[in-house]
This record gives sequence, structure tokens and C-alpha cells, in this order.
Amino acid sequence: MAPISKIAFAVVGCLSSLALAAPTATSVNAPLLGKRADINDAAIGYASQNGGTTGGAGGTTTTVSSYAAFTSAVSGSDAKVVVVDGTISKKADQVKIGSNTSIVGKDSNAILEGFGVLVKGESNVIIRNLGVKKVLADNGDAIGVQKSTNVWIDHCDVSSDRDHGKDYYDGLIDLTHAADYVTVSNTFIHDHYKASLVGHSDSNSDEDTGHLRVTYANNYWYNINSRAPSLRFGTGHIYNSYYLDVSDGINTRQGAQVLVESNVFSGSKKPLYSTDGGYAVANDNDFGSGSNAADAGTLKSVPYSYNLLGSSKVKDAVVGTAGQTLTF
Repeated sequence: MAPISKIAFAVVGCLSSLALAAPTATSVNAPLLGKRADINDAAIGYASQNGGTTGGAGGTTTTVSSYAAFTSAVSGSDAKVVVVDGTISKKADQVKIGSNTSIVGKDSNAILEGFGVLVKGESNVIIRNLGVKKVLADNGDAIGVQKSTNVWIDHCDVSSDRDHGKDYYDGLIDLTHAADYVTVSNTFIHDHYKASLVGHSDSNSDEDTGHLRVTYANNYWYNINSRAPSLRFGTGHIYNSYYLDVSDGINTRQGAQVLVESNVFSGSKKPLYSTDGGYAVANDNDFGSGSNAADAGTLKSVPYSYNLLGSSKVKDAVVGTAGQTLTF
């Protein structure tokens, strides 16, 4: 069941007439209910550091509704805003996204089906209000970030299904090969086996160490088997997120340091756990019937401002707000 609310994006009025009522609260750092969002909204979390993430603000705007038009529009490093109008379906490899790009879905019908996007060796990219679904493993991840800095993934909806084996699809949001200053916020991540990976290999410490600074904020994770997320080597901040029927949740490993705050887990066997020398600091989390099985870490603060909802308020704030709930 996808979350739905009434949030305006840019100059268009409120999104209306969807199946669920608006939640009683909104997630902190997301555009507030009834407030207009804008292409110039500031990124939050680690994507706000290192000079910030502005995407294609100030550049040309192109609206696309076909695979060919989308592929052409997102290439190159000139500042640009690419608006996806409707569903684009094609079984194909990930489309590479150039630097200084904002990709925004016009509304909740803006979906890439059968192919994903890859930010590789680039910087300053924003992906907002976009659905990506059912990308086969041979074609890559739904959203991949490699060797890139300052990427903001916000109000997206990424999914596949669990009708096939665990390797039928690849990751939904994978941040690898020294990706850095990345934020995933207000996103619905659901119906998948291995959802989100930070650091792709135990043997990649030389490249990854000192990088992989990532924030996951105000996200809704549903019907996930594992990697929600799984972090190697990096520095992670995970807060204000709701986990429903996520078997193996946050896995910190291979020296990763993670700050986990104000999250709620329902139906998780292992909501937070360490393997192979990963560490976490946990504050005000509701682990449901599970428990914190992570080794004590040292990450007690992050270099940006943020607000915590408090675990008692997370579910009402996130369910119905995370996902494609903007209109451009």
C-alpha cells in the first residue's frame, strides 16, 4: 500500500483524491503539508555538506515521456531539470545521469519501469518524486550511486516484488565505490529482498574508507528481507524512519559507524545488528519484538542540523508522507 498525502511541488496546487487520508503529522525536513515545495529546496543530511546539493537549479527544464527523450535529457554536465511525465517502460540497463541534474517526477504517475538510473563519476544530482520498479538484476539497480558526490534522493518510490528468488532483482538503492555525501529521504522502499547497500564488497576498503557518508531520513521501509540498509566502511545516520515487516534491518559491518535515532520497527527479527566489526550508537528507537544487537560505536553526532520526531510519532509522520507525494 503506497503512502499518499497532499503536498504541493513547485507551482502546482495540492495533490488530491488519493486513497488514504493525510497523516496527522509530517516528517521533519520534508515540505510541510499544504506548503509548496520548490526545485530549489535545500538538500538535507550529508547531501547538504561539501558545498551542498542543488542539482539542476537555474538550468534548462525539459519534460520527457519516452525512454529516448529521458536518456538524452539527463546526459551531460550542464545544469538541467528533467521532468518525467507518466510511466516509461523498457527492459534496459541503467541510464547514466550527468552532473548538475535534477530529475523530478511530475506526479505519482512518473515511473521508470524495467530500467533504473546510475550516477557514476558525477556530482550534484537530485532525484525527487520518481518511481522506479522491477529492474531485473542483469540490468542493475533501481537507483545506483558510484564514485559520485552530493546526491539527494527524495520522495521516491522504489520496489520490485518477492515473487522470485532473491537474486532476480538487484538493489533498490545501492551506494558504492566511494560514493559520498548522499541523502535518501522521504522515500518508500518496499517489496524487495535486498534493498539498500552502502559499500559493495568486503575487499574494497582502500577505495571506500573515508567516504560513504550517507543519511537515511524519514523513510518508510516495508516488506523487505534485508539491507535496510547494510553498511560497510562508511558513516551512516539513520533517523525518523518506520520499518514494517523488514526481517533483517540495519546491518553495520566492516568498520562502519552508524548513528541510529528515532526509528520504529514492527515485525523485524534483527532490527539493528553488527557483523564483521560494524558499530552503532542507538538513541530512542522502538525495536518492537527485536533488540539492538549492534556493537557500541563512537558516532554520536553529525556535522549538520536536523530534528528528531521521537519514536512515538514516527509512524504517523512517515506513513502517507514518504514516497511520491509531490506534484510538479
